Amino acid sequence: MPVIVASDLDRTLIYSAAALALTVPDARAPRLLCVEVHESRPLSYLTETAAQLLTELGDEALFVPTTTRTRKQYQRINLPGPAPTYAICANGGHLLVDGVSDPDWHASVQARLADECAPLAEVQEHLLRTADPVWVRKHRTAEELFAYLVVERELLREEWVKELGEWAENRGWTVSLQGRKIYAVPKPLTKSAAMREVARRTGADLTLAAGDSLLDADLLLAADLGWRPGHGELAEASWTAPGIRSLPERGVAAGERILRELLRTIRSR
Repeated sequence: MPVIVASDLDRTLIYSAAALALTVPDARAPRLLCVEVHESRPLSYLTETAAQLLTELGDEALFVPTTTRTRKQYQRINLPGPAPTYAICANGGHLLVDGVSDPDWHASVQARLADECAPLAEVQEHLLRTADPVWVRKHRTAEELFAYLVVERELLREEWVKELGEWAENRGWTVSLQGRKIYAVPKPLTKSAAMREVARRTGADLTLAAGDSLLDADLLLAADLGWRPGHGELAEASWTAPGIRSLPERGVAAGERILRELLRTIRSR
């Protein structure tokens, strides 16, 4: 029976330059491997040690990258190790099988959204009407499934985020603030549902997960064991639950520690 490792990517396994959180003297900083280039510029990194650990993980378990990124954004990433058979994109809206979205899975997700929550157009209209142009830099939708804003975080009114969360809650949506992005995501659109589908197809008897944000909470709860780093929305809220390991490391060091923990757990079975 395979072991599934479903892990968030950004700020869990891979990190932008701004999120690295390097605290040691420059001469002792870890060597970094760039795993994403966008518009000819390096964008995301992990340590070289983490790259080796991820390669080992891919040889010993079914590694399933699990991200809120769109398919196009995910496909910019060049992770070390074996090419994943499965990947979860758009927060569970797309289940990739050998790099191609499974049409039946996507159709089932769209049907759930139509039945269980307010339409994307209503949320888009609310964001456009209430978000202040002083701190909004971009309005975006992802895969026609959810919406997000890119903001100037230092100018953002925290009260507005709270008000948006309350408004969204009543319409079957959830709000997540991650770095410079504010996500509005339908509640039925979950990483956990897609992970369960992979487990069903593969007959996995153990599921492990890792993530840092509110949008990862359902994934961590659905797994047999889960890990979260010392940064991110979940850490800021001191969020935990049975089976969840809260790690003290922050930044790129946390990604390395998470991979060590995953491998240790797999090898101790």
